[in-house]
Amino acid sequence: MGVHERDSRGRGPESVPAGIGLTTGEVARRLGVAPTTVRTWDRRYGLGPDAHTGGRHRRWTPVDVARLERMCALTATGISPAEAARTVLDEATQESAPVAPAASAAPATPALPEAAGEAAGEESQARRDEGVAPRPSVRARSRAGSGLRLGDVRQECKGIARAALRLDASALDELLETAIAEHGLVAAWTEVIMPTLQAVGRKWESSGERYVEVEHFLSWHVSGALRRAAPPTAADRPGATVVLACVPGENHTLPLEVLAAALAERGLPVRMFGGALPVESLVTAVRRTGPAAVALWAQSRTTASRPLAQHVAAMEWGVRGARRKPVVLTIGPGWSGRTVPGLPRPTGLAEAVALLEKVVSRQGTVSP
Repeated sequence: MGVHERDSRGRGPESVPAGIGLTTGEVARRLGVAPTTVRTWDRRYGLGPDAHTGGRHRRWTPVDVARLERMCALTATGISPAEAARTVLDEATQESAPVAPAASAAPATPALPEAAGEAAGEESQARRDEGVAPRPSVRARSRAGSGLRLGDVRQECKGIARAALRLDASALDELLETAIAEHGLVAAWTEVIMPTLQAVGRKWESSGERYVEVEHFLSWHVSGALRRAAPPTAADRPGATVVLACVPGENHTLPLEVLAAALAERGLPVRMFGGALPVESLVTAVRRTGPAAVALWAQSRTTASRPLAQHVAAMEWGVRGARRKPVVLTIGPGWSGRTVPGLPRPTGLAEAVALLEKVVSRQGTVSP
């Protein structure tokens, strides 16, 4: 639609001063969609801004953004974009139409599960924002488009959750990669990605497994984003390798994947063995690599094995008189209440990275 044409709602091209409102890119980041999606909704369904600047640049006011947030809330419930757009435009027409004193009110659009109250809250938030895009580092209370309660976390969580709920692969990849690039691997995982994953998990547990596909979809794309963000694996240096493995019976690998990426980012050689590594294979891997440290992940207390951790910590290699043992880290919530005496148990990603850097440095193989 050209900037001098009337759109499908019969609006004229009202002008606004340059710099007022949000750009299309800022709106896309706020909503958790790709900029091309915003442009498509504008071109195909007439959900563009009510006004424009002197050129062809689009500027989105709080009212414009509120319509798009309503669109996101509707599509997140499974409604087709075309039907959602018709609902949004009908609601906008009803809001702007004069109401005769004696006229009966038009029937309200039926409330959609978990979306109606959300949209109202998002509309009021958009108006309060007065067109100012939130900075990525600003904390704000947010809820995803389908009712995921994210609490007091970074604003990016809202967009990532929405993209995951829509199963929008392109937007999800873009948002994840932007979060990692802006905050770094450790902060992006701790403050953006992990809270969103936890919210999706809580939603799945409380809704009769309705969101299993969303959890799998989000986990897969997080894994891909971590691999793309990590530099190439560092070359082997004797005694400097870090072995990462899930204990037998444990298949939750994402925390180890982000740890592997963070260590690679710091130039440490990492050998990642993934989920449910059998005991014999773990022992063989440790003997073959002669690592400075071994990190064993357990998500559940039923998989955390003290005897296994103690056995790995007691392994030795090297010539007589210069025998070495690995430092074994027990990481993950499964080790809570099952502390192994003498073995460090970092409580978070940043602590684990710092501890492993110190362990490798003590071997004298990493430059300060």
